[in-house]
Parts: sequence; C-alpha cells; structure tokens
Amino acid sequence: MQNGMHTDTERCVRAVQSKDARFDGWFFTAVLTTRIYCRPSCPVVPPKPENMTFYPSAAACQQAGFRACKRCRPDTSPGSPEWNQRADLVARTMRLIADGTVDREGVPGLAARLGYSTRQIERQLLAELGAGPLALARAQRAQTARLLIETTALPMAEIAFAAGFSSIRTFNDTVRHVFALSPSELRNRRPKTTVLTPGTLTLRLPFRAPLNPDNLFGHLAATAVPGVEEWRAGAYRRTLRLPYGHGIASLTPKSDHIACRLTLSDLRDLPVAISRCRRMLDLDADPVAVDDQLRTDPVLAPLVDKAPGRRVPRTVDEAEFAVRAVLGQQVSTAAARTHAARLVTAHGEPVDDPEGGLTHLFPSPEALAAVDPESLAMPRTRRTTFTTLVGQLADGTLHLGVESDWTETRAQLLSLPGFGPWTADVIAMRALGDPDAFLPTDLGIRRAAQELGLPSTPAALTARAAAWRPWRAYAVQYLWATDSHPINFLPV
Repeated sequence: MQNGMHTDTERCVRAVQSKDARFDGWFFTAVLTTRIYCRPSCPVVPPKPENMTFYPSAAACQQAGFRACKRCRPDTSPGSPEWNQRADLVARTMRLIADGTVDREGVPGLAARLGYSTRQIERQLLAELGAGPLALARAQRAQTARLLIETTALPMAEIAFAAGFSSIRTFNDTVRHVFALSPSELRNRRPKTTVLTPGTLTLRLPFRAPLNPDNLFGHLAATAVPGVEEWRAGAYRRTLRLPYGHGIASLTPKSDHIACRLTLSDLRDLPVAISRCRRMLDLDADPVAVDDQLRTDPVLAPLVDKAPGRRVPRTVDEAEFAVRAVLGQQVSTAAARTHAARLVTAHGEPVDDPEGGLTHLFPSPEALAAVDPESLAMPRTRRTTFTTLVGQLADGTLHLGVESDWTETRAQLLSLPGFGPWTADVIAMRALGDPDAFLPTDLGIRRAAQELGLPSTPAALTARAAAWRPWRAYAVQYLWATDSHPINFLPV
C-alpha cells in the first residue's frame, strides 16, 4: 500500500463497501450528506459512493467540518503504518506529534528538532495529510480528552488541563466540534459497568490483525530488567520515564486488542505514554503487507504461515535501549540483565508501584555519565564503549529519538568505539524503529539460516535478504523464532 491512498477513490469505496478493517487508519471516509466521518470498517450501511469523500487524517476531516461517527469511533483506529515504516520528513514529524512535541514545545520546537523551518513542515503536512501540525495535535488532544472523560471520574477542568487544552472553553468547543457531544454527554454515554480506579487508566490499544503475541511479549519478558520490567499474571509491566513525570504500564494481549493499564504521576503524559506503548509493541504495523512480501520467499513462507503477524519488539526509551544493547554485547541474556539490574539499583530513580513488583526508572544518560567507570564490572574496552555512549547521550552530541534519521544515526553509532554493525543495527531496529534493519552477523540468525538451508555467511545472507526488503526486521523475527536456544554470544 502506498502513500496517498485516499486519492484512489475506487479502492477506498471498495474498502468501505467490504468494511475492511485492514484499512482503518490508512484513510477516513467523510459522508457529504450527514457531515460525519468514519473508519472504513464502520458497521453502518455504507453510504452511496457519490456521497463519500476521503481524507488522509482525522484532523483533515475535522478541519473540513465533519464530526466523528458515534458508532465506529474513527479516533480510536490504529495509527497509519506509514509513519513507522518511512524515514522522510513527514513521517518523522508525525512520530514527534504523537510523542506530544507540539503540546510541549509548539510548532517552532517541532521544527527545531527536525532542522527545518515551520513553513516547510506546514507545507509538507498540508500536502500529504490535509492538515498542519496544530490541527493534527488538536485532533490528538480531542482523542486524549475523550479517553479521560470515558475512563476516569476526573472533573472536566482537570481533564482539559491533562489533555493539553489552554482553557475549559477550548476544551468544550473542541469536544463538541469533533464528537457532536458535550463532555458531560460523552461521559453519560459510557457503560454503567465501567469500574474506575483512582489514579489508574484502563484502555484498549487497537491493532491490525493478525498479531502474534508470543514473540513480542516473550522477548520483552525474557530480557526484562528486574525493578524496571516484569511479567506478571499474563501482563508485561514496566516503568516509564515521561516528559512531566513517570508512569507504570501494564500490557496484556487479548484477541482483538491489547489491554493497557496506566498509572501516571502526571496525567498530561497520557498521550505520550499511549504512543510509546503502541510503538514498543509495533501496533501500527500492517502485518498483511509485511507477511505477503516475506511469503514470496519459499524458505520464509512456511514460517509466516505457521505463525503470521509477528511484530518487532521495540522500546519506550531509545537511550535506555542503546545502553542495554551495549551491556548485551558478547554476553548471555542473563548476564546482560544482571548488569542492567545492578545499574538500576545503584543509579535508577525509585518509583512506587501499587502492585509491588517494580521499583525504579531505568537510569537516565545523565545519571550513568556520572558513574565511576572503575565500578563497572565489564572488560575495559566495553567500559570505554559504555562511557562514550552515555557521555554523548548526556551532552546531546548523540540524540536517539522518534524523529532520528535512521541512516545518519546508524553512521553516527558506527563511529563510536566498540560499535560494530550488530549493535548499530539492533538499535536501528528496536530503538529507532527501522523496519528494514537487518542482523546478518547475529548468531541466532546465522544458526536459523543454516538450519533452513539459507546462506549463513553475513555477505551471502544479506544478498539473499534483498528480496525481503523493506521488511528485513520482520524477517529477523521469523528467523529468531526457529531457534529454541537463547542466544548466548552476541556480536558487537
């Protein structure tokens, strides 16, 4: 599927008439007669094709004067897969908007992070999404407001503030404009069975089917750092370092959504917490497109058919993941967890967990940069790698974020002492979100390749993997899944 699908009217009409949920989030249907906009899979009788018009974003529908459908709730669609699979300016801008940058730093702050003028960014977003950064951020604020209205008993004034509105009046006007209901009417519509726990938000994170939770949650549980992460009663739980405070997320896979429970020290962090959890679980992926491409290889096809919908387990904190990748160089998973747990106990910030299992935030780069290198139980060369990495993260020489340019950042990582292709590419794959990152030197991948009859030398395997592009990171998940042994010695 390509960018600009909303311009292909015939294809959009077919998707709406077949109520195809795969297209939810790719485009939105605005109905000219009712002035309502819907997701493609809306359960109501589809309107006549001549009454449909299509937009690339909910914000564009809202700007054109359409209101959200009360039946299909288009604001709760999975996000467009475009923003996580592309590396261009619009995709990087959308990742930053989802991470709350416009609310915290304004459009000038957004532009500064990307190194472009506000005019360039507005022009590109308008051309592709039919809405500028302020309208896109406003649509996100409306969605956050709705979540808080429906899942908490908070007073409306607190919800307005937490959702990022500058005044109660703007909050009321926006909710009415987007949902055709006042905030109190929205609250009255929620099911009477809703159980509200003070300080905790319970919500559903949608995804495109299929989703295979085994590798996703299995990997997160297997590498969990004690104190920061745990697997408990069918849920992956972890602490979150957020712009205004901290939080704890509990994520449980269900058949058609991920059940998410969030405890936040500051409710203004809600949209960022949701965005980071979605990103960590790769929930905006288009698994059908990925699997269709990988199935064209006769060796991968049986692996895909056996367990389709594998996602790439990512991270909620890019700097944390980079540090953990260095700790994991040339040691077992268990040893890497032990190293990380020691750092967490000594240098992480303590947090209160109402359920008891989590104790700390992972240490910030600033805290780790202040650590005495002699106190680190690792070989001298890796100590140099570690101290150089955390020093550059702390002073801003190296920035790892949702907006990072994958190619430039990979080159920057490879220039650091002790950083080889494996470390740079595992960070590109799991922290930066490059869907085409590949690990041909990984021992687990080479072992899987050998067992499957694929070339097992890095150069030959890379040549063979050209047919898997742009989804080589997903091919890695299928190959890893063939190996029942933990990977013990990982290349640098």
